[in-house]
Parts: sequence; C-alpha cells; structure tokens
Amino acid sequence: MKGSVLQKVPIKELYEGLYDGPHATPKPSDNGPVFLGIKNVTEDGRLDLSDIRHIAEEDFPAWTRRVEPQAGDLVFTYEATLNRYAIVPTGFRGCLGRRMALIRPDATKVDTRFLFYYFFTKEWQAVITNNLLAGSTVDRIPLSKFPEFPVQVPPLPIQRRIAGILSAYDELIENNQRRIKNLEEMARFLYREWFVNFRFPGHDKVKMVPSSLGLIPQGWKVGRLDDVIVLQRGFDLSKRQRVDGLVPVYAATGVVGSHNDAKVKAPGIVTGRSGTIGNVIYVQEDFWPLNTTLWVKEFRKSEPLFAYYLLSDLDLSHFNSGAAVPTLNRNDIHGLETRIPPRPLQGKFQEIAGAMLAQTCALRKTIENLRCTRDLLLPRLLSGQIPLSC
Repeated sequence: MKGSVLQKVPIKELYEGLYDGPHATPKPSDNGPVFLGIKNVTEDGRLDLSDIRHIAEEDFPAWTRRVEPQAGDLVFTYEATLNRYAIVPTGFRGCLGRRMALIRPDATKVDTRFLFYYFFTKEWQAVITNNLLAGSTVDRIPLSKFPEFPVQVPPLPIQRRIAGILSAYDELIENNQRRIKNLEEMARFLYREWFVNFRFPGHDKVKMVPSSLGLIPQGWKVGRLDDVIVLQRGFDLSKRQRVDGLVPVYAATGVVGSHNDAKVKAPGIVTGRSGTIGNVIYVQEDFWPLNTTLWVKEFRKSEPLFAYYLLSDLDLSHFNSGAAVPTLNRNDIHGLETRIPPRPLQGKFQEIAGAMLAQTCALRKTIENLRCTRDLLLPRLLSGQIPLSC
C-alpha cells in the first residue's frame, strides 16, 4: 500500500470508556498501590515511578470504584500540566490521581500504540489548544467535550504497521536509557567504594589513622568544604533573554533553555540556591547557570567528579535556610568538615568515572536524535509520503 487512507472520526469511536480520577487526595501511606499523579507521567510519554505516592490497601477499592487502570489503558493529564500521555504497563497496580484521566482503547478499531503516538502530533496538539479552557490558576481541557475531539486514523493494519516502526525507535531509546542508568550507577558505586568505604586501589597497604571524622587512610586530610570547592551564585538571565543557541541554561532542575554565550567552562557542577534545592547536577559541556543556582567556581583540592559526588552525598535539601522559599545558603555548607583524599587518587577516579559519564553524554545525544527522527516519521507515515505495505 503506497499511502494510507485517513479517516477523521471523533475519538469516542475509538475507545470503550473515558474516566477521570478523583477530585481529592487519599491519606498518605508508606506502601500500597500507586496513586498516579501528573509528576509520574513524563513529557516523552513514560510512566516514571521513581517517586510515587502510595494509597493504603484498605482504601484502594473506594478509589478505584469508577475505574481501575489496567495494562493497555492510555492515561493523560487534563489540567494544569497538559499533553502528558503514557500507556499503562503490564503489572501496574494503582489508581488515577488528581487531574489525571484515562481512555480504554477499543482494540477492534484502534492500535493503542498508534493512538499514543498520535497524541504527540501537531494535529492533536492543535485540537487540545483549540479546546483549552484558561483558568485563573491553571488551564484545562473539558472532559465533557473530549469524546468529540477529532482523530485522523488509517485502517487498523496500517496503524499497526506505523506503531511497529515507531516502537522500534522507542526500544532503542529505552535500551540507551538503561545503559545510561547502568553507567551512572557504576560511577557512583566506584566513588563509594574508594572514598566512603576506603577500598581504593592499594588500600590494603595504607595504614588507617585517627582524625576528627574518625579513622581515615594515611595521607588523607580533614578540612572544610570550602578548602575543597568554592560555590558561587549563578547569573541573571530572564526568559526573554534566552535565545535558541548551543549553550544550555541550567536551573536547579536541569536545562531550562539555551543561549549563545557560556558563563562556565565544562566540566561543572550546579545545585539549587533558591526555589528548588537538593539536586546536584554534573555538567559536561560549557553552560550558563541561572541566578537560582549555585555553581562550583573553584575546584581547590578536588577533581570535578569527586566534588560532584561529595556534594550529592551531603543531601543539601537538609540545609534549607528559607522560611517561605526553600533557600540554600552557601555559607552554611562551606564550613562543613569533610575528608579530602590525595589529588592523584582523585585524578584516577576522574579518569575512570569520567569515561563512564562521557559515554552517558554521547548516549543522551543519540536518544535526542532518535526522538527527533521518530517524531518526524509519524506525519510522513500518516500522509503516505513513506510507503507502507499491509
């Protein structure tokens, strides 16, 4: 088949049911099923369950009276943070959270994966924009009108073919994400082995000696954190001053834009100063740290990666000195006592762990290219520009 015959239908013809979550929040629980919230659905369409709210087992029946999410359902956000979509995986057990809804696709009419990918097209995004209700605090899409939202679909065999092609890209992306996670875990494990557990190369030949922080290997020192690094406030840059450039702009949560000019040469370290604190980010390219961050201005007695893991292990969220807005005062942590290993040992760690994290940087760029290619393919597949065979 050289082209796909598209049919425009209201989305209600493609699903068995539309359900929204409760308009309340259950009492917190230390364990139990997942209370699926907006934060658990990523921009690129995955369920991120690394930080979840639980619902007590005895409360679960009441919170799933209307619907219990099952494998193959499509969950989405309809208020506040919009255009987040994900497919419920096999083995998931939980309930919809606030501002979350789901549809249960009709397998005789639509391929779930195809519909998932369609939600990321410009056509669907335009439908959402045209039906947006702007509120005084948050925007939302009216679920009462959602069933009539138009969807363009080819015949089911073509849907499956398109979904299969795009899924191949997602599998490559997931494989690369797993490799990134493994490399990051290996680098962190190496840091803890060498600098926390003192099992560095040749440790069995080094005597342990007393210090104000307990026994440390001979040749190591104890000093203040500002003997090791110096933290500096980031630089002002309003949103309208950010341009489409090659230099990433970092806030405490990560990249929030770009610019043409770099303020800091790589490698660097960024952490939150105001608003969001606790995150520590290792940056492997020249960058611009925002004024809401602190960045390492000087590596006095440390290699960059040793300083990164040292700061990460401090759990900086515990050093909040703000009343209304979380704030990290660098003076509070500059005076902390810390163990300082010899620079040659740090250099060896920088060499080994640095090579691991350099691989993660290359893998992230590969992922970015795969996503770009995948997103460009869908409209061409739908229009028939790329021939498909049934």
